Amino acid sequence: MAKSTAERQAEYRARRDTAAHGDGERRLNTWMSTAAHLALKRIAKRYGLTQRGMLEQLVLAEDEKIVAGLDIETPEWDRYFRIGTVRR
Repeated sequence: MAKSTAERQAEYRARRDTAAHGDGERRLNTWMSTAAHLALKRIAKRYGLTQRGMLEQLVLAEDEKIVAGLDIETPEWDRYFRIGTVRR
């Protein structure tokens, strides 16, 4: 029996967790202001990137800047890297 569209989509999304050489990918689904969206489109076009690629570059560049200013042996380092972790 053929799979439904929903079944194929669920399998595709499950595979994304192990995409990118095993590092996986995370799904981001959000709304943003029209001004931010238009700016993202302009910036991405200027650099010849997709909106996803541009957003990833912007986020990673800011993260690198923050990490460069932190000392690994400080509570600030620990606090920064605790952000976004799942507590159980």
